[in-house]
Amino acid sequence: MSVLHETFAAARAEGRAALIGYLPAGFPTPADSVALMAAMVENGVDIVEVGLPYSDPLMDGPAIQAAAATALAAGTTTDVVLDVVAGVAATGAPTLVMSYYNPIEQYGLRRFAQGMAEHGGVGVITPDLTVDEAGDWEAATDDFGLDRVFLAAPISPEDRLQAVCRACSGFVYAASIMGVTGTRASVSSGAQDLVARLRRHTHLPIAVGLGVSTGDQAAQVAGYADGVIVGSAFVSRIIEAGSPAEAARSVGALARELAAGVRQA
Repeated sequence: MSVLHETFAAARAEGRAALIGYLPAGFPTPADSVALMAAMVENGVDIVEVGLPYSDPLMDGPAIQAAAATALAAGTTTDVVLDVVAGVAATGAPTLVMSYYNPIEQYGLRRFAQGMAEHGGVGVITPDLTVDEAGDWEAATDDFGLDRVFLAAPISPEDRLQAVCRACSGFVYAASIMGVTGTRASVSSGAQDLVARLRRHTHLPIAVGLGVSTGDQAAQVAGYADGVIVGSAFVSRIIEAGSPAEAARSVGALARELAAGVRQA
């Protein structure tokens, strides 16, 4: 059983979903990003996704695009991202990287997988990598003991969902909507149906992301999913903050609200 599986199992034993928080590495600076993700963990986030900033973030909404641009302007490279992973992993929370496939491929699949393992990372989420083209990546992650996470979409047919589940090893990321990341007034009604469909094909934990931003929404999703993923809401809190200290307080407050939410389900 991997560290990710143990974390989901521990949450399940408490009668709740796991809370997963995302922030881009290097936003607003590398040191600040580590401190902010540590604040998330201190206030109830169970698993951390470290975003690898990319210059062409087609799947991301305005908040994460702006954060990635800030991180890149601050000189955040893939090596810096790995250093951030090490800093976040030191909190004790299982730490993954979420990245488009192109920067991983440019860095080198085995080099990146080895770097993740050496820096304490436990897995990688690749939202734009299709399972049909993931053979080399699967081999690299297997060799260095990393969990793989692929995305499942609401419009995917059953054979595609089955293939996604078969390729995943950590958990399955159920995208609640077709579209870019961002906070929304409500979570898509299709998310619960997608989770039910995925359960026919896997015993892995299933986490829902895209659109969750409040404790009430977290509670709603926790009623049917094993994990609740929140990203844009954390990023927006930092963008709106007037100082690093204020950002840490705001991120911590949101983490506490969401952590309470996943315990209400």
